[in-house]
Amino acid sequence: MSYKDMEEYVEKEFGFSMRDRYDMPDSEQTFPGGAQARIEISGIENCDNLEEMVDEADKRDITVHRVISLVKGATLLDDAELEYFAQIGAENDLEIMVNPCASRGWDEGRQYVTDEGYVSGMRLRGHDAMYHYLREFDRCLEAGIRGFLVTDEGMLRVLQSLREEGHIPEDTAFKVSVFAGHGTAAGGQLLQKYGADSFNPLGDMTLPMLSSIRQGGLDIPLDIYMSLVESMGGFQRFHEAADIARVAAPVYYKIEPGPSEGEMYNTWVDARNPEFGDNMARARVKYAQIILEWLDRAPFEIETNDYKEDLCIPQV
Repeated sequence: MSYKDMEEYVEKEFGFSMRDRYDMPDSEQTFPGGAQARIEISGIENCDNLEEMVDEADKRDITVHRVISLVKGATLLDDAELEYFAQIGAENDLEIMVNPCASRGWDEGRQYVTDEGYVSGMRLRGHDAMYHYLREFDRCLEAGIRGFLVTDEGMLRVLQSLREEGHIPEDTAFKVSVFAGHGTAAGGQLLQKYGADSFNPLGDMTLPMLSSIRQGGLDIPLDIYMSLVESMGGFQRFHEAADIARVAAPVYYKIEPGPSEGEMYNTWVDARNPEFGDNMARARVKYAQIILEWLDRAPFEIETNDYKEDLCIPQV
C-alpha cells in the first residue's frame, strides 16, 4: 500500500482532510437559535466573582452564555457556597461549567509538576481519582449544576454511559478541556463519539487548523481561546474573531487572561488577594465587549444572539 492509498482511505473513512484546510471554507453550522458565536467567560472561582461578572455584563449589555468555573475544583466550595453558585447561574440563565476536582498538579502525585513530567497530561491518576471525581460530581449535581469540565477521555466515556443509561440527568453536559490536548478532527471525532458536548482545542490553532477540524465531521461547538494566560502563551486574538467564527462556527469565544493557571486557581489566591478574581471577572467581560465590537467591524456578518434554550443552566 502506498502513502496515497493510506491518505485516500483516511479521508474517505473518517471524512477529514489529511492537510490543514488552507482554503478555509465557510462553516455552515450554527448553534440552536442560529448564532455562529457565543461568549464564554473563564476563571470564575467563587460566588463573589460570579456576582461581579453578572453585574459587569449587565452594565455593558453583554450576553454571556457560558461560565467556566471552579478550575481549582468544586471541592473548595462548601455545600452552601456551591448551592448559591448554582442559584446565581440559574437566576441569570447562565450555563455553568465546573471542574469537580482539582486536576493533576494539585494532588499528591509529583510527576506532573516536574520540569518534564507535565507532558504526561492532565488525565486522572489512579482509580481513586475517578472515585473522588464522581463523588464531587454527584455533590455538584445535588447543588443543581449540570455542566462539567472533563480532562480525561476515559472518564468522558464513563460519564456518557451514565447519562445514556439514566443514572445522571439527561440534561447534563460535558466540555472537554484544553488540558486534554486535542488539536485535530481525529481527536474531535473521538471526543464527540464519547459524549463531549463541546471541546476546547489547543490554544494556538491557526485558522486553517480550525477549519480542518470543523470540516472534519464534527457537529459540536469548538471553544476557542481569544485571550490566554501568560504562562500558556499570553496571546490575544480579538482581531481574528470574525474569521474564527466564519471558518469554525459554532464557536464559544473563550476569554481567560491572567498570569498563570497556578497563580489564578491555587487554593490560597482568594485569601491573599480577595479582589483579584473580582477584578479579573470584570476585565473578562470588557474583553467580551471588545470581541463583539470587532465582529461589528467585520466585512461580513457573524450572527450572535441571546438564545439560551439549549444551555445546561443549573436546576435549583
